[in-house]
Amino acid sequence: TQSENILGYFINVERIPNSCRDSPNRIFLKDRKILLNLSMAYYRVDISAYNEAGESPQAVYIVPESSATGTYLINLSLEWWGNLPGQIHVRRQGTNAVVTWMPEYNPKCFVVDWGTGKEDMHMKIITATGNFTLDNFQPYKLYKIMVHASDVCQCENFIRHEKTFGVTRFYFMEGVPRTGPTNVTILNITTHSALVKWNKIAAEDCLGFLQGYRISYTDSSKKKSLAVTLNSSATSYHLTGLKEKTIYRVQISGFTNAGEGPLTLSQPFSTPKYGTALHSMNLFFMLSICPCFLLLPA
Repeated sequence: TQSENILGYFINVERIPNSCRDSPNRIFLKDRKILLNLSMAYYRVDISAYNEAGESPQAVYIVPESSATGTYLINLSLEWWGNLPGQIHVRRQGTNAVVTWMPEYNPKCFVVDWGTGKEDMHMKIITATGNFTLDNFQPYKLYKIMVHASDVCQCENFIRHEKTFGVTRFYFMEGVPRTGPTNVTILNITTHSALVKWNKIAAEDCLGFLQGYRISYTDSSKKKSLAVTLNSSATSYHLTGLKEKTIYRVQISGFTNAGEGPLTLSQPFSTPKYGTALHSMNLFFMLSICPCFLLLPA
């Protein structure tokens, strides 16, 4: 009943960070859908409805968001810049990081955003083209740097003017993963093979760019220990060449450019005796054909 009395919607769009302290752009709508041309900076979108009695509480949506659920709840359509025109390069220089880029054209200025996330973003307007020095970085944290081109350089609302040139992520100093992968399980065990599956190491636990995983497995006699190196996208591996009727123990670790992290807890499994699986299969087949097979005298 209340929705039938809605006269329209208020949309407030505010850039994050808003170092210029601009008041948000206020948009009035009759429809429940809006197309916004935005740069790839973070934005806060506040949406409220109004009728003759007044304005409703605001629904808050942060763009971009890790979950797309809010998009469907508020019917908000977002148009991002497609292929970014440039690349950003970051190199460490003492306690600072030097950011460089090669612009395709020379706008009046660049707007640089950097930080570890939307709650920790900083902004600076750069009139010189092609380089910028940043400081106060912490080790083992993933930083995001965005460079936007703009033809307006005064401290005002950049929503209507800026266009993203490039985005990159970097660690000022990498560390080794502080944990191994989780939920390691051994499946499909046969006489000579087994399938190992695991969940990826969480991004916040990598402390650097994850380069891959190492799987170590040892037989019960500890006479034979093997290791396999996989890329960072892997979440399973098929062990082959195993011995029958043997207990194996499996451990997995992740590694970055700084080195290898801790191993997971040892996961034991045992391969069956040769012919066990085949014998069971033949017995099942015979029983399915002749249920009276077991009732026959020996």
